[in-house]
Amino acid sequence: MTTTGEFRYLDPASIAPGTKPWTKVDGGGTSFTLTPRDRTVHNIRPHLNNPSTTTHHGNFGTDIDVAGFAVYHAPAQEKDFTSEDAVRTGYYAEVEALLRAKLPGRVARVEIFDHTIRKHDPTSPRQPVRQVHVDQTPRAAEVRVRRHVTDLAEPELSALLKRRFQLINVWRPIGHAATDFPLAVVDWRTTTPAELVPVDLLYPLRNREDGSNDDRGKEQLPDPNHVGSKSTEGYEVKGETYGVLPKEGDDGEREGGHKFWYVKDMTPDEAMFIKCFDSWGEGKEGGKKGIAALTPHTAFIDPDTPEGVKGRHSIEVRCLVFYDE
Repeated sequence: MTTTGEFRYLDPASIAPGTKPWTKVDGGGTSFTLTPRDRTVHNIRPHLNNPSTTTHHGNFGTDIDVAGFAVYHAPAQEKDFTSEDAVRTGYYAEVEALLRAKLPGRVARVEIFDHTIRKHDPTSPRQPVRQVHVDQTPRAAEVRVRRHVTDLAEPELSALLKRRFQLINVWRPIGHAATDFPLAVVDWRTTTPAELVPVDLLYPLRNREDGSNDDRGKEQLPDPNHVGSKSTEGYEVKGETYGVLPKEGDDGEREGGHKFWYVKDMTPDEAMFIKCFDSWGEGKEGGKKGIAALTPHTAFIDPDTPEGVKGRHSIEVRCLVFYDE
């Protein structure tokens, strides 16, 4: 079963030679433009008919190392996601337990450092993102480790970085099925490094007003007078993502083209793991053949979406995962 969608890629013509592109996390603007491409999107659901109690090592759709994503039936105790404290305590603990239960490896430590709640609603400060991207670059992943693992000093921290570690985004709909603006992921085996462009991620300086370096729960709508501005005044670089370039001539189905997947009508009782980084990823120094390194992802408009469905509401939790391996 398939659908189609318009997917927005980073437009290479909008990047000046010798300059690094940037984007503002609050939607206040970017230094680049996007270029649309129509693509076929395949439904992952037929691959999810296995019992939810098994990891299914090596199976597409239920082993994150195969294609860079995995989906599980995993109802959460937290349902409302309206309390910041409840999310950071109870739901973070649920996410850690789910990662430990499903990941194909000996997990030694999980460090959850961020979450974002998105809603397709004009009053929401964080909307679904309609750009093919990866949340973290390898450099950003190491910076995240050094920023958020605060109980270790050198040389323990360097030793931790020499073992296998990952950065995984755990994504879940809230309240109702994500029929509106569903999330699509790209099978990492259909990507190449040449398509990945590092992009600076800018956060508003107003988040520092309380003296904290923690951006969670501080989302606000950008100043409407500055939306679309090419100025970075009032912002600081606090991350690095990958923008993804289109494959010219790719119709989405030809050999070598990006292959997109989604879970049709994904429910709040389901969770998707999205791999942003893996130090064992194929192609990296010390990487393992056949281990997914990352997966680009994006929201898209499914033309089969019925009229009148509720706007997409979702939460993503970003996690550093360390192994004994």
